[in-house]
Amino acid sequence: MSKVKTKYVCQHCGYISPKWMGKCPGCHEWNGFVEELVTKTLETKHQSAITGGKPVALHEIEVTDEDRFNTGIEEFNRVLGGGLVPGSLILVGGDPGIGKSTLMMQIAAIAASKGKSVLYLSGEESPAQLKIRAQRLGLIHGAFKILPETNMEIIKRWVQEIAPDVLIVDSIQTIYTQDIPSVPGSVSQVREVTALLMNMTKTSQMATFIVGHVTKQGAIAGPRILEHMVDTVLYFEGDSSGSFRILRAVKNRFGSTNEIGVFEMRETGLVEIDNPSRLFIENSEDKHYGTAVASALEGTRPILVEIQALISGSNYGQPRRVTTGVDHSRVAMIMAVLEKKLGMQLQSSDAYVNVIGGLQLKETAVDLAILAAIVSSHRERPVQDKTLIIGEVGLTGEVRGVGHIEKRVQEGLKLGFERIIIPKTNFELISKTKGIKLIPVSNIMETIDYL
Repeated sequence: MSKVKTKYVCQHCGYISPKWMGKCPGCHEWNGFVEELVTKTLETKHQSAITGGKPVALHEIEVTDEDRFNTGIEEFNRVLGGGLVPGSLILVGGDPGIGKSTLMMQIAAIAASKGKSVLYLSGEESPAQLKIRAQRLGLIHGAFKILPETNMEIIKRWVQEIAPDVLIVDSIQTIYTQDIPSVPGSVSQVREVTALLMNMTKTSQMATFIVGHVTKQGAIAGPRILEHMVDTVLYFEGDSSGSFRILRAVKNRFGSTNEIGVFEMRETGLVEIDNPSRLFIENSEDKHYGTAVASALEGTRPILVEIQALISGSNYGQPRRVTTGVDHSRVAMIMAVLEKKLGMQLQSSDAYVNVIGGLQLKETAVDLAILAAIVSSHRERPVQDKTLIIGEVGLTGEVRGVGHIEKRVQEGLKLGFERIIIPKTNFELISKTKGIKLIPVSNIMETIDYL
């Protein structure tokens, strides 16, 4: 009989200690160690057979661009970097009900319709439940196979027999291996099962999707080392009660991590949105003060978004500053610049700034639009109709240049904007653009005077 011993594993970085510790020496996080039982007879099963265990010269490795597989969903291809790479291990995370399983079933059906062998591994739902979802999505004739199983040893045997081109594991927290005595979903189980899946993926050149649960903090449950083991990490963002979803890559060994895919959840499943700018801009002909349109860049894609601001008198001694979708400290800085450079009395007013559509804007190119929305609300005068505002605001009140100005201007031109306020330092690059009026500004005074 195998001898059992106890070890303590950090949930954040996977650091192993023979005794419990309050602070992890590896990642310096507190209270992250959990107790696990292991056996001394555990054998390592992570040896790769890609090269037969022999070193290979770099110039002898053959790589072809044709290996990428078109998933049939352009927004998904964009996030992956151009398509699905055989032999890639992809982790998909997101809140419950956000659409992870729906997207995986759509990918499975499309891949099967293109002649690919697909095995859908379900650890949480029964075959009857999966068929009900397939009927709702209109995928009842999907030719992919479903395996309701959580035992890794049985899964491995079926994978070797079927040899699928695409394997979908939904979800990784339900799978366990008999070599680990801990319960499914524990740190050691998730790490060991993922290592076995990675070994099968690399040796068979199949593409594997792993669906992962998330914690209350929004991170994927399990050890953080899980994200280091996989090739690509995708996160689904958006309010599960709303209809729009954003798929974002936070790690991608085969493409950029700056790309996003925009989807809309409908009764028939996730529908890709090829022009998301139209979703985040109100088409109403009524002019409202306190709104401005900015151009944000997500990867290589420019997205036009509407920014709203509400400035009102405060009933308390400490005015409120509430922001949604933009950095709170950035808004506070812009309001301080307005008070100092334009003499606007905002210190006794509540300020609310919101980005329409639930987008999270992190770049500084939307500063000038935030400033315009705040001034518009404070003076109760609307910004000129069909005006796009681009620029970063400095502490001295200057308007600084932004990157990829050509793409931003072309997106505004495509959506019918008549004028664009841009930094003067960017004006020379696009001064010959036809079909739209460009207004170069060097400081916030020039911007406010024009608006």
